[in-house]
Amino acid sequence: MKRKIYNELVSWKQERQGKTAVMIDGARRIGKSYIAEEFAKNEYKSYILVDFNHADKRLFEIFDNYLQNLDMFFMQISAYFGVKLYERDSIIIFDEVQLYPRARAAIKYLVADRRYDYLETGSLVSINRNVKDIVIPSEEHRIPMYPMDFEEFLWALGDKTTMPFIKYCFEHKTPLGPVHRKTMDFFRQYMIVGGMPQAVLAFTETRNFEETDIVKRDILALYRADIEKYAVGYESKVKSIFDLIPAELQRHEKRFKLADISETARYRNYESSFFWLSDAKIVNICYAATEPTAGLKMRMDKLALKCYMADTGLLISHTFDEKIIAAEKLYSRLLLDKLEINKGMLVENIVAQMLCASGHKLYFYSSYSKTESSERIEIDFLIQKPDITNMHNISPIEVKSTTKYTTSSLEKFSRKYGEQISHPCVIHTSDLQEKDGVLYLPLYMTPLL
Repeated sequence: MKRKIYNELVSWKQERQGKTAVMIDGARRIGKSYIAEEFAKNEYKSYILVDFNHADKRLFEIFDNYLQNLDMFFMQISAYFGVKLYERDSIIIFDEVQLYPRARAAIKYLVADRRYDYLETGSLVSINRNVKDIVIPSEEHRIPMYPMDFEEFLWALGDKTTMPFIKYCFEHKTPLGPVHRKTMDFFRQYMIVGGMPQAVLAFTETRNFEETDIVKRDILALYRADIEKYAVGYESKVKSIFDLIPAELQRHEKRFKLADISETARYRNYESSFFWLSDAKIVNICYAATEPTAGLKMRMDKLALKCYMADTGLLISHTFDEKIIAAEKLYSRLLLDKLEINKGMLVENIVAQMLCASGHKLYFYSSYSKTESSERIEIDFLIQKPDITNMHNISPIEVKSTTKYTTSSLEKFSRKYGEQISHPCVIHTSDLQEKDGVLYLPLYMTPLL
């Protein structure tokens, strides 16, 4: 499967020239090991894959006994794997490096040696847990890995023409016309399947949503096992948050209410649990911003947050009862946009997913007044321009899951913060249009913002 992160790895190789190692961090089952080996196979004369998940005693002895003598270390590891190493044309992969922190600590000296390139993979939550006895190498260049995006999904289906046309229409602010409906059909498939590579592979091979759902449920079971294993000391709190995500997203305002866990629950007691899920790349956290000014982090209200699943396909499997989801009929109704659920939660979740993968930090805006209707405003997302100017730095985004809707919050927000906002945007299920200074974009154009 073609992944865009591959080009980032190529750029790292060309630009860094061995001056840093590269660390791919991401959720479990995101495809880190696969892309690391594909990159090594195609871009180097030889490579060694050290999988610490399946390392034996002899391999650990090589690291324990010879890291102080790199000449001997390279001879030993070359002989162990039966692979000849070539200076500046070989790469050594430390797969699941969190399982052996000493190898990660050695990156500093291996990079300084400059003979070979080094690539590490690992789940961020377990990486962070296993660093107490080592010095974290400053020679790591981190690249985050996300679920497959819509374009990568289309590639997996063998479609290489739709996304270039979408990009052309976005750049020229022109509707897709008759192609829009077909593209939305593909997008609904993507939303249902999600972007986990194993789920996408199952779908491309079978075109069967039930088979795909089995894969997604296996991934969710793995995440639960990770919570038990790694969220030491607060497993129950992490599980409580994880289990409540679908119910919280069903709310109209979608803010996470700790009172649904316990009447006495307080954010200070659960903050580390949200961080854990975020570090594990299982969720995307969206914080409230009190004002749409440059540097949204300075206006962040940590006590008001939304908790989205990092993959919308997983959210669907997480939401519905196992016996119900097994029916192909349910997925068919989702595909035809005829399921009687709050579709807004799925649509808003996938917009959050796409914004994160595009490099945006997630913020929303909310204000409420019992007496002044002009102060009752809900803006789903705020994104910042890449180039900061004196004014007009923040774009407010509203997400709509139906064709019939109002934009009263966006209008009130624009009147209140006119000098601070730039390019108000509505992301909806219809085709592109511009009207009264607002850009209306189809869902599949979100990554282009």
